[in-house]
Amino acid sequence: MSFLMILRIAVKALNRNKMRTALTMLGMIIGVAAVITMVALGTGAQTSIEAQIQSAGTNMVMVSAGNFTQGGVRQGQGNASTLTPDDAVAIQGVQGVQYKAAGVNTRGQLVAGNQNWGTQVQGTDVDLPLIRSWPTQQGAFFTPTDVATAAKVAVLGSVVRDQLFGDIDPIGQVIRINNQPFTVSGVMISKGQSGMGQDQDDVVFVPYTTVMKKMRGITYIQQVTVSAASASDTSATADRIATLLRTRHKIQPGDPDDFMVRTMEEMASVRVQATQTMTSLLAGIAGVSLLVGGIGIMNIMLVSVTERTREIGLRMAIGARSRDVLLQFLVEAVVLSLFGGGIGIAMGFALAQGVTLWQGWPTAVSPNAVVVAFAFAAMTGIFFGFYPARKAAALDPIDALRFE
Repeated sequence: MSFLMILRIAVKALNRNKMRTALTMLGMIIGVAAVITMVALGTGAQTSIEAQIQSAGTNMVMVSAGNFTQGGVRQGQGNASTLTPDDAVAIQGVQGVQYKAAGVNTRGQLVAGNQNWGTQVQGTDVDLPLIRSWPTQQGAFFTPTDVATAAKVAVLGSVVRDQLFGDIDPIGQVIRINNQPFTVSGVMISKGQSGMGQDQDDVVFVPYTTVMKKMRGITYIQQVTVSAASASDTSATADRIATLLRTRHKIQPGDPDDFMVRTMEEMASVRVQATQTMTSLLAGIAGVSLLVGGIGIMNIMLVSVTERTREIGLRMAIGARSRDVLLQFLVEAVVLSLFGGGIGIAMGFALAQGVTLWQGWPTAVSPNAVVVAFAFAAMTGIFFGFYPARKAAALDPIDALRFE
């Protein structure tokens, strides 16, 4: 008997009980759709993280002051006074460093006319737009002279601009930050949320020297943002910076650092690993649906063998071989699985797109996930269809013809 003939017989047999066939495929449909959707969510989240790293600069290195401990209480990263402006100047001379920007942050209440807005005030240097690939939309960033003289100039994020000025051009306008007058020199282009969910546009940039001398009254900085000359040299550059700072801070071998050096990949790796773990967990849970669907297929095929015992006996009596019967029932099980898998894949695509449209969550359907889900559906049909098919092939023709 040809394979085409066996396939036609299998499809005809499945068409006899359309409702039962549809319900049998339902488990496979749900399982495959769930796997596709869960993997799409995980892949989308990972792609989003990678895109955020790219937008921030894959060659970016963050140098932060170490932990500050008082009375046994550790205040956390960036609270120590161990980094100085001279450290930032020295970092500029490290091999592999292209740009650097010292930073000191604070909070401020901004006032413009009858509008006010509380936001983060980031004291930084002139190279920050180059490090983060973040140009101005209006006006210009402040200059080295502004940094050297601790000038009271400010560059607004787009959210701050909208809150304080609306449709009015803010360039040249005077705002008050914690009751100190600042002249607006520029507005940054909108950048959206960061990987941590923080709105990057809800910020105002001023020279770090201004924050140090005129807003906080300190002589140290909190961090230095560095851009390596090439992405491939980022880790080596970070190591060289760490060596330089250990030497400058006279840290003895074996003593802990009083600073922290992190690359963007290191900062994102934990989130990527967490996303991958969650994706695997959700895909595993969804895989249970495939298992349940496979058991459903086996049950229905066993029922089908019982119902068609006389038919099997008749075919074997007129010359059908055991392997023909085995192949016939196996093909039926595989057809059930593949049809269910195909519908499940289509449903998975639809659900992934639905999640993106309704919830705004990023999704990306991986071709590998589609191939794996479809292959798993086929293997499920073979695995769970083999026992009923073998049982049918093992029937004695005489006993089968007598079966009532």
